[in-house]
Amino acid sequence: MGVRDLADYPWDAVAPYRERASQHPQGLVDLSIGSPVDPTPEIIRTALADATDAHAYPQNIGTPALREAIVDWYARRRGVPGLTVDNVLPTVGSKELVALLPTLLGLGEGDIVVFPRVAYPTYEVGARVAGATPIAEDDPAAWPEGTKLIWINTPGNPDGRTWTVDELATAVRRARELGAVLASDECYAELGWDGPWANEPIPSVLDPRVTGGSRAGLLSVYSLSKQSNLAGYRAAFVAGCSRVIADILTARKHLGLMMPAPVQQAMVVALGDDTHVAAQKELYRARRDLLRPALEAAGFHIDGSEAGLYLWSTEGKDAWESMGRLADLGILAGPGPFYGADAGQHVRLSLTAPLERVAEAARRLRGGSL
Repeated sequence: MGVRDLADYPWDAVAPYRERASQHPQGLVDLSIGSPVDPTPEIIRTALADATDAHAYPQNIGTPALREAIVDWYARRRGVPGLTVDNVLPTVGSKELVALLPTLLGLGEGDIVVFPRVAYPTYEVGARVAGATPIAEDDPAAWPEGTKLIWINTPGNPDGRTWTVDELATAVRRARELGAVLASDECYAELGWDGPWANEPIPSVLDPRVTGGSRAGLLSVYSLSKQSNLAGYRAAFVAGCSRVIADILTARKHLGLMMPAPVQQAMVVALGDDTHVAAQKELYRARRDLLRPALEAAGFHIDGSEAGLYLWSTEGKDAWESMGRLADLGILAGPGPFYGADAGQHVRLSLTAPLERVAEAARRLRGGSL
């Protein structure tokens, strides 16, 4: 299988619901896509502007300043000390890495790529493009022989599932039994809300409590799209096993995959400033505090969602029926079936609409009054 064999892009199926929701007298409230709407912090924009004399080709490996900033950030924010610049690599957004990782690792026919049962669809797409076999499975004990790459997502998109240190350590042990690379997509790790994550940092797969003293075969994938409002910059990175990082880098050099130099400089500033990240989290918290009780008042149950950027919601009905009910209120959600066969009764609502539009959605869900 290759790119030509992929199905139609699934979000095209949402177009009729968007049109239906747009007919609402007070307009559409789009909670379907997690695309940031808040301004990019001024200090980051200034850094980008100051670096626009970028006449030479950028480095695939990233500038020394950026690589050091990534190393420092993992130690400061993720509880991952001891990384060196050989353990990190910038990428052009995280989605291209997710989609290309099986190919960059040389996987193909006969190789198995495991990913969560409820998951961002690009994990499966990447496996299929490489010609590998995709298998959706959450239980490490059920990960089959022949597995070469395992994706976990913590906190999860769409369901907010967040792996504990013990759960991560179990996954690492099983991956090593299989001889597989374990890649942890951790892009929402700054957005903990409930349970232990209300007060504790969300652990990384590279946390020393998880790794058993070795990063061999382990990768952590991260993006600045949400915490720094840099989705348009395509600013992300991967960290972990130096051998795997070197293999990925070699492939990326041949393919010409490199981050623009001004974006690299902007990332250095973004990674060094925690103040804007905390402020952005509070913006998401305010939206969440409005939307969650309104959904519950309207008969939805929120599953998981203890961290991350979404509310994973169900009425106990077919997801498309819920999509229609919400569309009649002028609210556009993301349909659960896009995220796996186990998600047929869920819809995903994003926290990335402006606060006044989230308040309007809450008003409609409550029947007209907050």
